[in-house]
Amino acid sequence: MSLKSFQSEIQDICARELARQRGQASGTLASRNIHLKKTQIVEDSNIVVEAPQSRDAGIEDEVEAVLTLLSIHDYDRARTSVAQLITGQKGEYIFRIGCRPPHASLFAEESVDEATGWSGVPRTDVEVTSLQTSVKRVVEELGGKTSVLFETTDSHYPRATLLLRLPPPSIELVPEVRCAVVGNVDSGKSTTLGVLTRGPLDDGRGRARVALFRHKHEIETGRTSSVGMEILGFSTAGTPVLPNILPSADVDVIRRDKLGWDEISARSAKIVSFSDLAGHERYLKTTLYGLTSGAPSCVILMVGANAGLIGMSKEHLAIALALSVPVVVCITKIDMTPPNILNETTKQVVKILKSPGCRKTPVFVNSMEVAIESSQTFAQHKLCPIFRVSNVTGEGLDYFRTFLNLLPSSEADTETFTVDQPLEYSVTDVWSVPYVGTVVNGILNSGSVKTGDSVLFGPDSNGHFQSTLVRSMQRKRADVATAEAGQCVALALKRVKRAAVRKGMVIVHKTDSPPKATRQFEGQVLILYHNTTMQRNYQAMLHCGAVRQTVRIISMDNPEGVLRTGDRATVQFEFITQPEFVKVGMKLLFREGKTKGLGVITRLL
Repeated sequence: MSLKSFQSEIQDICARELARQRGQASGTLASRNIHLKKTQIVEDSNIVVEAPQSRDAGIEDEVEAVLTLLSIHDYDRARTSVAQLITGQKGEYIFRIGCRPPHASLFAEESVDEATGWSGVPRTDVEVTSLQTSVKRVVEELGGKTSVLFETTDSHYPRATLLLRLPPPSIELVPEVRCAVVGNVDSGKSTTLGVLTRGPLDDGRGRARVALFRHKHEIETGRTSSVGMEILGFSTAGTPVLPNILPSADVDVIRRDKLGWDEISARSAKIVSFSDLAGHERYLKTTLYGLTSGAPSCVILMVGANAGLIGMSKEHLAIALALSVPVVVCITKIDMTPPNILNETTKQVVKILKSPGCRKTPVFVNSMEVAIESSQTFAQHKLCPIFRVSNVTGEGLDYFRTFLNLLPSSEADTETFTVDQPLEYSVTDVWSVPYVGTVVNGILNSGSVKTGDSVLFGPDSNGHFQSTLVRSMQRKRADVATAEAGQCVALALKRVKRAAVRKGMVIVHKTDSPPKATRQFEGQVLILYHNTTMQRNYQAMLHCGAVRQTVRIISMDNPEGVLRTGDRATVQFEFITQPEFVKVGMKLLFREGKTKGLGVITRLL
């Protein structure tokens, strides 16, 4: 049983269940056309698919219509069309003038000028320049900003790519992209994030990472042990929102001089949230929890050019692939690595990405055009963009920043997050805040919530749900009044003790029939690796969304009654400590030390 075919089966089960649950929640399925996620297993040979979907073709026609209107100076109709384009794409749109190069040649690092398969209407260099000015004028009249991402006038095909962006109406509606940053210990995760979110380059001695650490022992050892959260804001003009720090070597100055999250949110038109996960083997359970509960849009795998893809990097890559999260590879420390070692590391990364377990097409991002195009297509076409960066010289960081700036927002994924369904919020963190009370942090899987709503939270150790009120809400430490599906928000709960709430609980709207907690469930699982055999009463740690608890195998459909590496079976599990809220169609991962199994919940018992 290959991992790839099992994953596509899991996707089908998830999509089917999602459709059924949505149909139940909204009355009849017939009233709404639910688009199921069709997973295609595309072979290596034809992964970079050139045929665009009809929707994309329709949008391209609209763009050409806008350019035609601008050519004849009909600014009023052009303004209306541009406004529809931008609002239809959640407040930002990548606007292309001139021909578009074929992706296959562009991503294969070939010379695109001689390539065949260009699409779009050819323009002269004079037309490209004048149309840019016209588009800028129209967008400014709408109250937005235009930034030139890429422009070339000296090739056979003069072309330009612009980013049109409108400022968000309020902090509640700032689009957010969630990225999980993983990699082996000492691969440069915290340093890269420090340079991206603070601005000044590193000194090669760990200056950039100091501001990210939360604990004293992390500063002393230079190793992250907790899930560090960092945010990078991009303004309406497409520039990163950074604090004005003078390149100072003083640790205290670096830790003190940083923008507050609320200030970044207020100045940004888009936010990229990074979860800086731990690289050390000892903290694998923390990293795994960060990946399953954080619902990231993509995983950024950091690889130290001097060390290669070693140790926990492979483990992290395997987990990301098991969870079907798109992967981006970032090779760091290229300034200090000899060229022969850098080539070896690059070959090794390419070999692993092309292997049967990954089946991804590596794309080296060596130009701004590749960064722009890959940011829009890498998730659908099984591509894996590879960035080579240096945090000391700054080489490659511009491409990486542009790529992050253009990633589609997490809440735009309406397949996963639906606003028109009942509220479901998973708790991933709990704190007790002085003078506020109990505060929970988490992600809205569906529905919407506003301050003052009556909600139920649970299940507790008996499987019951308790009622409370949402006293106040914050998003990225800025006060908000409402939140919608796909957003990550913190809720202050009224008159709730800190001990009554735990990670993995859910919050739902108060209804006559509270949701049911589950003690036992059945799932289809594939054993990825186990050095002996698994049988009845075998115990392992299960990760399923925000739920993390030890489970026990109570039965399996294997005739021998044992499971080994590579076996697939329908297994019945039981939670050891307390019941949890899980749903059919949820993906699960279980581990015990390094044992890993992957699966999907098929039935609640």
